[in-house]
Amino acid sequence: MLFYIDEFPERLHHPKETDLLFPKVATLAPEIREAIAKLDRDHSKGTAAVLELQHLLLGWQLMGGVRQQKFIDALTRYLAFYREHMELEEKVILPTALQVLTPDDWNDLETAFQENRDALTGKYPAQEEYRQLFSHIARIAPAPIGMGS
Repeated sequence: MLFYIDEFPERLHHPKETDLLFPKVATLAPEIREAIAKLDRDHSKGTAAVLELQHLLLGWQLMGGVRQQKFIDALTRYLAFYREHMELEEKVILPTALQVLTPDDWNDLETAFQENRDALTGKYPAQEEYRQLFSHIARIAPAPIGMGS
């Protein structure tokens, strides 16, 4: 799952938000520029946080239980950070974008975002390698996230 988070949201999705969506919205709605700046900072922090989680998980796997709590603590912080990030997008950025962007703006964004076809969205048919990865995660992740025990 950490590989997926690094591979898809961090490397493909977030750069498109930063490079395409946020500048358009900031130009048309300058009153939310600070929120956009925070999200951009979050994108930079998120990449580092995921790499740290991967390192901590590997440490736990290789060195045993003495490393477990460090991983759990870092994961708890990351989940809170990510929820706050998504909440800001959903409550401030996206509603504003719906008000200020034109149909042509949305078409341009749709074209850019659909290139990656993330299986998680359910909106586009997934690229095969992500479909397989997402299916694997869903099989092994415990409910309610997945179907594992």
